[in-house]
Amino acid sequence: MHQTTSTGSSRRMMTAMFLPLFASLLSISIVNVALPAIEESLEASSADLQWVLSGYALAFGMALVPAGRAGDIWGRRNLFLIGVVVFGLASLGAALAMSPLVLNTARVFMGFAAGILTPQVIGMIQQLFSGPARGRAYGMMGTVIGVAVAAGPALGGLIIDTTAADLGWRMTFLINVPVTVVALIGILLWLPKPQDDDAAASSVGADTDAGRESTSPDGASTGNTGTEPQGLQRLDPLGVVLLSLAVLLLMLPFIQFRSLVGGLFAVAGLLVLGIWAVWERRLGRRHESAPMVNLKLFALPSYTLNSMVLGLYFAGMPAIWAVVAVYVQQGQGRGALIAGLVTLPSAVMVMLLSSRVGKAVESKGPRILVAGTITAVAAMLLLSGTAALMATPYGSIWLMAAALGVVGISQALIIPSAQTLSMHDVPEQMAGAAGGVAQTVQRVFTAIGIAVVTGIYFSVTADQGHQSGIVIATLVIAALMLSSVAAAIFAAKRAAISAAE
Repeated sequence: MHQTTSTGSSRRMMTAMFLPLFASLLSISIVNVALPAIEESLEASSADLQWVLSGYALAFGMALVPAGRAGDIWGRRNLFLIGVVVFGLASLGAALAMSPLVLNTARVFMGFAAGILTPQVIGMIQQLFSGPARGRAYGMMGTVIGVAVAAGPALGGLIIDTTAADLGWRMTFLINVPVTVVALIGILLWLPKPQDDDAAASSVGADTDAGRESTSPDGASTGNTGTEPQGLQRLDPLGVVLLSLAVLLLMLPFIQFRSLVGGLFAVAGLLVLGIWAVWERRLGRRHESAPMVNLKLFALPSYTLNSMVLGLYFAGMPAIWAVVAVYVQQGQGRGALIAGLVTLPSAVMVMLLSSRVGKAVESKGPRILVAGTITAVAAMLLLSGTAALMATPYGSIWLMAAALGVVGISQALIIPSAQTLSMHDVPEQMAGAAGGVAQTVQRVFTAIGIAVVTGIYFSVTADQGHQSGIVIATLVIAALMLSSVAAAIFAAKRAAISAAE
């Protein structure tokens, strides 16, 4: 059941949903420029600094799908509220940390909280909006994602360069506290009250009569005759453990163990993922609502193909922010603020375009998505060219900033359109789990992409210098973006076939 809302109430609901989402994503990118200050202030080792980044990413990735499923079952508003509270408290703990251990513990809790609240946003958009309004909501979500990722380094650099060394990095965590306080007020005032949250009422398998025929996401009869699980069993505890372990094993090699041991972790992760899939399929045969993730979800072409486009995009593009930050500071000898300002054109383009894209998705979504992936390839080629010019009198980091503006255009075209199209045919009662799966894929692909691209960058830099490093790294990302173009074209053709049927 979709809520009927006015324009004013829609904006208020989006404000309440997107403020914490912005803070959680900002915490991924802002910390990159804070690492040197953290190292000096806390006398942190390189391993400690690695876990400032990876602890958050791991907890985030492991929490997404179980949290999405829990929101589908027991109500999204309350799970969202819990996630926001934990995120704010953990951010305060990180800001007050007096040792690397305390900081990294707080960062794990921050990531876990972000993993709880993020799929609830997707589920609530599916629940509260429909038609063009849903596209606009996803467009605004795309704006939030793009701005948070691109503006994080600039904001972090500004804070660190204008405050005392020990205070600056703490402020990068402390700013989350007032944001979450305002968000909590908005949630309590503007989001539907628990009794109005129909997630639980419409959860998967709302058919409680044993033996009643169930329906798959694509409308096909399944003929399930098992008994619907009750209580905690509705969350599929074994499925939660198996998928969380698989995500952990798959991500660790790319953020910590980049060696033969890491390869063994990855193989083990794939095996556990296979066991999880077999388990979920077995549960699905007992009752439609039994598995944490109904694998019939992947029979929806719109969900599978458009989620693949997003995953491939995230396999390459996020790495550019890490590479550019290192290149500007180490390769060009500029400060953290300049390194952050170089990314601002991307954030500006996302702010200008994402909401407009969201409004047009309903009628032009597949074409917008194809255009966005092609733009991503062009952006990387432009960035590679401007980086090569740095070896000549015509080079300027502000030309690189302009190329990053084209990256922002690609983000604005891809994220809202792919997000909206991927959820188009997903039943509302499965929205949280579906969003969690898609986000988990993005987190895993992001970890892999950053590891591969930064590994190439540092390897080339060691032999040939930063100049060659960034040129090669951007060309590698351009090649990765070509795969997203192919996926987007295939998704568009499949959408055209479905529309004609």
